[in-house]
Amino acid sequence: MTKLQKIVLFSLLLLVALLVYAEATKKQPISWYPSYSRVDKIPFGTYVLHDLLRDKLDETFIEQNRPPFEVLEDTTLTGTYFFVNNWLSIDRTEMDRLLAWAEKGNTIFLSANSFNARLLDTLSLEMGTAYRLNNLTTEPVLELANENLKAEQPYHISRDLTIRHFTDLDTLSQTVLGVVDTYADSLFLADPKPNFIKAPFGDGLIYLHAQPEIFTNYFLLENDNSRYTEGVLAYINTAAPFYWDNHYKSGKPIQTNPLHILLNNRYLRWAYYFMLIGAVLFVLFEGKRKQRVVPVVTLPANKTFEYTRTIAGMYWDQKDYKAIADKQIILFMEYIRTRLRLPTETINNRFIKSVAARSGNTEEDTKALFTFMEQIQNSEKITPEILSKLNSKITTYKNKTDGKS
Repeated sequence: MTKLQKIVLFSLLLLVALLVYAEATKKQPISWYPSYSRVDKIPFGTYVLHDLLRDKLDETFIEQNRPPFEVLEDTTLTGTYFFVNNWLSIDRTEMDRLLAWAEKGNTIFLSANSFNARLLDTLSLEMGTAYRLNNLTTEPVLELANENLKAEQPYHISRDLTIRHFTDLDTLSQTVLGVVDTYADSLFLADPKPNFIKAPFGDGLIYLHAQPEIFTNYFLLENDNSRYTEGVLAYINTAAPFYWDNHYKSGKPIQTNPLHILLNNRYLRWAYYFMLIGAVLFVLFEGKRKQRVVPVVTLPANKTFEYTRTIAGMYWDQKDYKAIADKQIILFMEYIRTRLRLPTETINNRFIKSVAARSGNTEEDTKALFTFMEQIQNSEKITPEILSKLNSKITTYKNKTDGKS
């Protein structure tokens, strides 16, 4: 590699390293996703509101992660059910259960840009969108109707948002609690429109707020906007249980495990079960039928006894009883080395005591056996009777060692 090539290569590596460092240290862009989740600290999360309400309400603050339809199966529940999200897609059946719960004397508080059609029809409400033809953006200007809660000047959300409001209110029964207008260079509501109302329903109440951004981290942490949110929530009875909904949230954590999604659908779940059953049946029947026969391997036979008997027979036929006795003594010494774990190079009193101790025989019997074997080894010839006596002594000695006598 030439010097020029090395310089070019080093320059490229340095450039790549700088790009990686710049990317790793780059400030993450702010996420403006409208999650409304209690765990999100992004601008449109509800971490701050959730934390404040939990501390203020303490034991009366109850989180609900299940759908309201399941929660309200418990007919003993009373209090306020609080919903906040950019849109609330509560189906007709669930909404009927919520309305029946409110009719019994409970409170439902819903804040969203759009509401369930069933709810609006029940309350005889319609919704519209506020905008200014000469403005490219629509920034909300908010104000509460109650003089005791109204601030010196309206609250301004300095961000382009959808501004929703209610129309065709029944002013005889429904109360306007807050209004909204589009920002036009000054904090003044030229054409205020109701965006926060209270509607009695049976023995209970329903509160609707059409600007859910007032409950987000972004709004609460800017200037003194928290006073507006506090004024909105002032209508809630804090002594009664307060149920915070975690189910209807755009930023709600969802289970993305493929198996969870599969088992969550009844038809896919049963298809999955049938597939597993089919696989088990295939293994039990098809797999067994095609399994190859495992050949039986015969272990090699131990021919040591036959070999020993053949060799002994040869010596016996030749009447060489001395050779047979020597072989027996050699095998007995091997027995001592392997069975009693003792070296047999030196035979003395210490060796005799060790053999006696490990074999369970007496020192006298052990010494007598080794003396008898030494006499045989020193003899040139022996008789069959001496050979038989040697075999008997060795067998008796080994049986006592092995616990057979």
